[in-house]
Amino acid sequence: MLADRSAPALLPVNLTLGAVLLVLLVLAATVVACARLSGDGTRGRGRDVAVAGVRAAAQLAVVALAIGWVARSGWLLGGFLLLMYGVAVRTAGRRATRNGTWWWAAAPIGVSVAPVVAALLLTGLVPPSGVALIPVTGILIGGALSATVLGGRRALDELAVRRGEVEAGLALGLLDREARLEVARPAASDALLPGLDQTRTVGLVTLPGAFVGMLLGGASPVLAGAVQLFVLVALLAVQAVAVAGTLELVARGLLHRD
Repeated sequence: MLADRSAPALLPVNLTLGAVLLVLLVLAATVVACARLSGDGTRGRGRDVAVAGVRAAAQLAVVALAIGWVARSGWLLGGFLLLMYGVAVRTAGRRATRNGTWWWAAAPIGVSVAPVVAALLLTGLVPPSGVALIPVTGILIGGALSATVLGGRRALDELAVRRGEVEAGLALGLLDREARLEVARPAASDALLPGLDQTRTVGLVTLPGAFVGMLLGGASPVLAGAVQLFVLVALLAVQAVAVAGTLELVARGLLHRD
């Protein structure tokens, strides 16, 4: 009963919450548009921010209504997890490149997330129920998505800017893969920085969502801290594999831009 009383008091789901969310979303979109925070210097990304906020609200509403129904069926649970994976692949791939090689993003996301989820299930740390498996898998896929996007974009941007250095490496006798790696590796490695900084500063600068969510749900601070530590370390592993896989795809020319 304690958790039931505390959670609504700290974040009531009412018109006030909706109004505050709307104001914050409008503020974010306005600042992005006015400051022209986009790659081409236009105001278009302000609209992207607004659309992203509206989509998030709609998607979370659907998931909140459907998750209990999905969790009761093994087939529906598997289908929902595949849907999460497919959306992540398309989002990451299309962020990195607009040509037909975007689907290669399926490799780093799948290779990084699948072994971790399998290990968690086999060791019994996560039960094979939808209520537990969906959020854990979603967190890991989200981390792999971010790492793949950042690693892919940074690597491909660097290759485009420093194309002459790649050609110089080829002239010196390096293989295509080696020449691209020398240029792309430092830039792609920056994709690990957000996860590293979050892990280094947890508890001192930020209290991430898993920790706060468990506290609001009535869990003890020790249990909440243990779960958050597990999430952070699992994300470090997933993101490391995702960045390494993305870099390899770029170096081999499988993921590229026209």
